[in-house]
Amino acid sequence: MKFLKTDIRNPVEFISCGHFISNVPWTHSKRSIDSYEVLIGVHRTLYITQNEVEYELQPGQVLLLQPGLVHYGHKPCEEGVSFYWFHFIPSAQAEWLDEQEMARVWQILNEPDADRNCTDMYLPLMCTPQAVERINILFQQLQHVVNSNYYSLQSAHYLTTSLLIELTEQTITDVYRSAQQNKGDRNIAEIIEWVRIHAAQDISAADVARRFNYNRDYLSRFFKKKTGYNLQEYIHLLKIAKAKDILSRSSASIKLVSATVGIEDEKYFMRLFKKYVQMTPTDYRKAYYKIHLNNH
Repeated sequence: MKFLKTDIRNPVEFISCGHFISNVPWTHSKRSIDSYEVLIGVHRTLYITQNEVEYELQPGQVLLLQPGLVHYGHKPCEEGVSFYWFHFIPSAQAEWLDEQEMARVWQILNEPDADRNCTDMYLPLMCTPQAVERINILFQQLQHVVNSNYYSLQSAHYLTTSLLIELTEQTITDVYRSAQQNKGDRNIAEIIEWVRIHAAQDISAADVARRFNYNRDYLSRFFKKKTGYNLQEYIHLLKIAKAKDILSRSSASIKLVSATVGIEDEKYFMRLFKKYVQMTPTDYRKAYYKIHLNNH
């Protein structure tokens, strides 16, 4: 795995962005570009080759395309394939690090006395963010700002940089932390992953405790000690994050959104959403609704 390193004391330069959807079987054209392009899988599999390496971009995965390298579709994608895309140019010279070099960076960034003022970005060539909903929401905000014709593109430059920082945080520092976990931490990591996968279902803290053979009260205390969150609250936060993602990229009714994240009581869902987001689902949707679609 390679990692793109570049200084971010000044924001990256945003070039363009959009949401690609194909309503027919489709193969990516062969081309070379003069900027970096980030692809975020949304629906079905994108088959794409870069520098003669074949990639299969699944929903929830992120791939970085490099300037000057030829990329193309090595096989047709299914009808309905969909992905977000955006182009950017670093504001400073960029370099590629290998995994051994990144291991040294992880060590420095995660020292107890680290000052958290790192001025570099470390972007993986390909990754699967654990909280891709946050990536999707930041992308929708970027799309909205770009398509609102703001008087200045500076906001797009900074939003793009924020999105890349979030991507770096999720896919780099979390990897290091997971490697340093003790057995108890690994148990919590397994529980967190299980909850993340099943968050859209009607699950509770009691369900999680039964699944992992814990006493519910003990698990809740242990979970809060390790994460800072009550387990039931964490489940709610995941559901709300998923709901925000759906609201920002679809016109689904609030009732359908509620059901999709595993909450059948629409009024209860609305109360939870306002509790955590400080606005109603409808107001949240209105905040970022301008997008750019391109299709085939």
